[in-house]
Amino acid sequence: MSKTKISSMIMIEATSNPTPADKRKAMMENPGFGTTFSDHMVVVRYSEEKGWHDGRLMARQPLPLDPAASVLHYAQEIFEGMKAYRGKDDEILLFRPEENARRFRHSADVMAMKPVPEELFLEAVHKLVEIDRDWVPDAEGGSLYIRPFQIASQPFLGVKPAKEYLFVVIACSVGSYFKDVSKGVPIWVSENHVRAVPGGTGTAKCGGNYAASLTAQAEGYEHGCAQVVFLDALERRWIEELGGMNVFFVMNDKTLITPPLKGTILHGITRKSIIELARDKGYTVLEQPYSLDQWREDARSGKLAEAFACGTAAVITSISKVCDTHGDFEIGKDGANNPVANELRESLIDIQRGRVADPYGWVERV
Repeated sequence: MSKTKISSMIMIEATSNPTPADKRKAMMENPGFGTTFSDHMVVVRYSEEKGWHDGRLMARQPLPLDPAASVLHYAQEIFEGMKAYRGKDDEILLFRPEENARRFRHSADVMAMKPVPEELFLEAVHKLVEIDRDWVPDAEGGSLYIRPFQIASQPFLGVKPAKEYLFVVIACSVGSYFKDVSKGVPIWVSENHVRAVPGGTGTAKCGGNYAASLTAQAEGYEHGCAQVVFLDALERRWIEELGGMNVFFVMNDKTLITPPLKGTILHGITRKSIIELARDKGYTVLEQPYSLDQWREDARSGKLAEAFACGTAAVITSISKVCDTHGDFEIGKDGANNPVANELRESLIDIQRGRVADPYGWVERV
């Protein structure tokens, strides 16, 4: 392998056997979500003695990890989810990557981990996307999903913050997260499980929060639902978020309501962007509590016109039906008539893909 220094932190190790173009093209024709990985990854190490060091962009490969690595026993682990898009004239675009870098640092603080400097986070993402730009699909709905993550790698058995970490960035070509969302998706209300508690790790993007949602998610699948929505841990009445997405409620007067960020809900970057977009379009957006009883009653009375979930993977997905042990209720007309969700989705995607002017400065060119 040849090595060329490209920054003070990250060295590039050009792989001698990248995926052949014809094979890569075939893999990207129907990539699914989360299984079609690009050729490279970035790995940076941390120790108390050296700080962040030995940054390398290299061929994607297994990570050597001691069986006593702290992450395997005490779950010190965080991650991010972001995308690169292929825009006009074949340019590659990132959407608000500095927000991901900022949230990654916050997650590290919550999990008592050594934060990755935001400049290093952004450099690693840029370098990986640059070298694997051919893995960014040009098909409608396609993108390169980027997964930065950090794990505690110090080998020891003892409940305390680790002194050694790995920061890694990988990527995969993806299509749409849900196969068919033209009529929205049904969701299951989890009555027996909670995602996060006050004072816990709800605002961190850590694997434990997602692991905690899997039992409820499986329960939802058994009832024919595509996602699960969680209630608050104390009163079990206030809507919080879905297993992997934030949620919005659209009233018939075009007011949007979304649960407030009060320590148990992930600070979604798509959520933040939707709030800004909607307000600029003249909608009233309220960040306030909204109960399951309100949701059911407003849907039945017609006061609630739409509901939608949002996140990096799925962007905006309308909710067609809500199911629980007390009986199902539908939203709108079979979940198919969602003009507000569709308008916001199209506006956001147009900005992400460089199809329209970006008045917010959200898009970065790689």
